[in-house]
Amino acid sequence: MEEVKENLTGDLALRERVKELTCLYGIAQITTNQDLSLDDTLLGIARLLPSAWLHSEIARARIVFDGNTYATTDFIGGKQSISSDINIDGKKIGLVEVVYIEEKPLLDEGPFLKEERNLIDTIAREVAVIIEKQQVDMEKVRLQDQMRHSDRLATVGQLAAGVAHELNEPLSNMLGFAQLAKKSQGLPKSTEHDIDKIIEASLHAREIVKKLLLFSRQMPTKKNKVNLNQIVQDGLYFLKSRCEKEGIELVRMLAPNLPEIHADSGQLHQVLVNLVVNAIQAMPAGGKLTIKTVVISDCISLIVEDTGVGMNDETIKKMFIPFFTTKEVGQGTGLGLSLVHGIVTSHGGTISVQSKLGHGSQFEIKLPINKQTEPTGDE
Repeated sequence: MEEVKENLTGDLALRERVKELTCLYGIAQITTNQDLSLDDTLLGIARLLPSAWLHSEIARARIVFDGNTYATTDFIGGKQSISSDINIDGKKIGLVEVVYIEEKPLLDEGPFLKEERNLIDTIAREVAVIIEKQQVDMEKVRLQDQMRHSDRLATVGQLAAGVAHELNEPLSNMLGFAQLAKKSQGLPKSTEHDIDKIIEASLHAREIVKKLLLFSRQMPTKKNKVNLNQIVQDGLYFLKSRCEKEGIELVRMLAPNLPEIHADSGQLHQVLVNLVVNAIQAMPAGGKLTIKTVVISDCISLIVEDTGVGMNDETIKKMFIPFFTTKEVGQGTGLGLSLVHGIVTSHGGTISVQSKLGHGSQFEIKLPINKQTEPTGDE
C-alpha cells in the first residue's frame, strides 16, 4: 500500500486530479443539456465515472434510482466497490457505485483513494440535485397543465351557460305550443305522431340544456343529509341486470358505517349512473366493474373502476369538455363526464382519473364530509 501511495506523487497525482476534474466537467456538460431526459442524463454520468478512477481500465460504474439501473455496458458486480447514497430530504432514493472487476492492492478505502471517496460523494450529491430539480420541473408542468385545463373548463362553462340560457326560451315555446297543438280536436293520427316527435325532441333538448347548466354550476342544488352507500345501492339496483347482460362482474366494496354528507342525492345518483354506464360501454367484451366507497380523513371517496379499453393521455385531457366524445355519431352527446365534473365541483369535491389503454380506468370522486346536519333546501 505504501509503495502504491508513494507512486501517486508528482505527475501521476496530477493526472489523477485532471481525470477527476475532467469527469466533473463532463457531468456539468451533461446536466446543462436541456434536450436530455433524466434517464439519458443518469446513463451519461454513469458512463463517465470509470475514467476518473485510478484503475480506470478495470473500473465499471452504475447509478441506481427508482428501481432502474443506469450502468456502463459491461457492468458486473465486484468484490471491490465503493458507493455513495443518493439522498433527498434525508431519504435514500438510490446510489452511485464504482467497482473493480479485478482485485487491486489496498489503499485508503479498500483499493480506492480518499480523493475517490470525496469524488463519489460529490457526484452522488450532484445526482440528487439533478433528480430533485427534474421532479420540481415535472410538478410545475403538471400544475400548469392543471391550471390551463381548469381555465379551459371555466371558459367552456361560461359559453355553455350562455348557450343554455339562450336556448331555454325557444325550447319552452316549442314544447308549449306542441303540447297545445296536441290538445286540438280531430287531429289526424299522423299529425299526432309528428307532434309527439316534436315533444320528445324538445324534452331531450331541454335535458341537454339542464346538463349544460349543471356543468357550468348554474343549476341550483337541493342538498340534504345523504348516505353515499345508499345512493350506490339504489343506483346499482337498476344497472345490475345490464351488467349481467353484458357479461360484466359487478363488485361492491362499500365502507361500513359511512358518515352522511350534505349533498343533492339526485345529482349524486346522476354521477354514479354516468360513471357506471361509461364503464359498461368501455367493456364490450365483458370484464369486471368495481364500486368502492372509502373514508379518507375528512372526505368520502366514490371509486368506479373497470377493466375496459382504457384511455390515452389526449382523451383524459379532453374528457370533461362538453360534447367531446370518442363514441360514434348517435352513440352519445359527450355531456356525461362534463355533467359529472359540474356536479362534483358544485359539491366542493374533486374528481381524478387513472387510465391506461388496454388496462381499464379508475375514476375517484372525493366529497367533503360536511358537518352541517340541517337540510337547507334550495341553494
